[in-house]
Amino acid sequence: MTIDLRIDGIRHSLIRPETPRQLREILRGTDIDPASVLTYKIDHVEYVNGEYAPHKDALVDCITVRHPEGTRIYQDSLIFILGKAAYKLLGKEPSLVVEHSIADGVFCEIFGNGAWTEELCARIKQEMLDIVAANLPIERQRLSASEALEIFQIQGRRDIVKNLKGSYHESVTTYRCGTYHDLFLRPLVESTGVAKDFDLVYQAPGFILRFPSGPAHQVAQPFALPQKLFQLHQQHDKWLDILRVHNIVDINKLTDTYEISEFILVEEALHEKRIAEIAANIVTKAEVKLVLIAGPSSSGKTTFAKRLSIQLQASKAKPLVIGLDDYFIDRAKTVRKKDGAFDFESIHALDLPFLNQQLTQLLNGEEVELPHYDFVRGMRRRSNKVIRLKADNVIIMEGIHGLNDALTSAIPASRKAKIYVSALNQLNIDFHNRVATTDCRLLRRIIRDHQYRGYTAPETIQRWPEVRAGEEQNIFPYQENADYMFNSSLTYELGILRKHAWRLLSAVPRSTSAYGEAQRLLALLAYVKDIPDALVPYNSIIREFTNGSIFRY
Repeated sequence: MTIDLRIDGIRHSLIRPETPRQLREILRGTDIDPASVLTYKIDHVEYVNGEYAPHKDALVDCITVRHPEGTRIYQDSLIFILGKAAYKLLGKEPSLVVEHSIADGVFCEIFGNGAWTEELCARIKQEMLDIVAANLPIERQRLSASEALEIFQIQGRRDIVKNLKGSYHESVTTYRCGTYHDLFLRPLVESTGVAKDFDLVYQAPGFILRFPSGPAHQVAQPFALPQKLFQLHQQHDKWLDILRVHNIVDINKLTDTYEISEFILVEEALHEKRIAEIAANIVTKAEVKLVLIAGPSSSGKTTFAKRLSIQLQASKAKPLVIGLDDYFIDRAKTVRKKDGAFDFESIHALDLPFLNQQLTQLLNGEEVELPHYDFVRGMRRRSNKVIRLKADNVIIMEGIHGLNDALTSAIPASRKAKIYVSALNQLNIDFHNRVATTDCRLLRRIIRDHQYRGYTAPETIQRWPEVRAGEEQNIFPYQENADYMFNSSLTYELGILRKHAWRLLSAVPRSTSAYGEAQRLLALLAYVKDIPDALVPYNSIIREFTNGSIFRY
């Protein structure tokens, strides 16, 4: 028997035990600390604990908090502990709702308990600390749907009860710690003592559960709330109140009752209204001649830019689109990453002096020949495209560095408007299982990469951590620099994405490291009912990723 031992997907060693041994025992002969392992994944498929003993050849991946999958397991485990603490102190009547990510944590509210206070927040935090100190076991259970339904009815979890009643599954996986039960898509840690590093910060009308982050995987102090992003989330939450949807089951109900078409039109109208507001406000500022658009991958920035251009024209401005990609420096001079690969996402991959020179000339009313970058040869060439700004012209530039002042350092702040675009999903599966914004963006990207770029789902999934790392470095630190923020998420979009993503994710081979992530996304999509593409307007942001957009890409 051969054990292919890995740590966070990286090959560690081959071990050949003579007889079956528990994984904890196998690790004792290695330099891997069992205390650092959150879960073990067998052959990219099955999650087990340290007591599991392989009886045949197996690939055993030791997942730690340093792996993206381990990070999510750690976060879900902390939410489980938070739920247990709230249940013990407040009982079953108040509802803890994990609403959305913010900074290095998640924003939560407790409903049905009167006014939420800083004192209550401190009591919940202390109870969590006590639960962690007790190092209580977290037991994974496979229960029949009827057994789970009875447990969660007693516990007052009407959100899970609603999902179970609408489900066709005969059994479900739940987690238990003492008398407290909960349900999560991902595995949890084996005991509460593992999740030691966290913080709870009071933030009216709720609080923020903070997670370890950064290279050191620690909760940074002090906490800095991204005010503009938080307000955008709060605004979107008001939209959801207007639309009367918060969980996937609410969208499914609209689909069942054939009310989904009107819902889609209302939500698209809210998008258009916000884009029109941004355009109208920009036009009132006579000095503003440069609009910079930035945001993370698969946020719909391209469609947003096109729709903004239309609204600017409706406000009697004439937009000129200038591509940042044409300002790359020659490939031979491009900065490199630690592994030697070209770092095209670095701001220094752009010819900043030349870009600022041309923008300055344009804003001064001078005539400029725009560059053209030849990506085959890796060098800039002449375009013979000469432009001059007229009084009613506005330049639009879209790129990952748009909010970084270093990109346009020569241009006065009064002459530019910076817009942050991101798909900030707030639709949940239930009160404790949120649909992460990154999951929605990943689903969008899997579909678009397959349809327009020829990449398979495993290729997109395997590259995703690198994409996320680039966002953490080049986009998120500058999001509060934005003058305007636009949430490109569409509450109904999972119903559209489902049919496109399902066949791509179902085809991911068990032998690939992307299999586990594909199965997790399929488990998420299993809660969603299909919505016909024909109901989606042709200028919708979601059509940038599926098909049929009125805009050319």
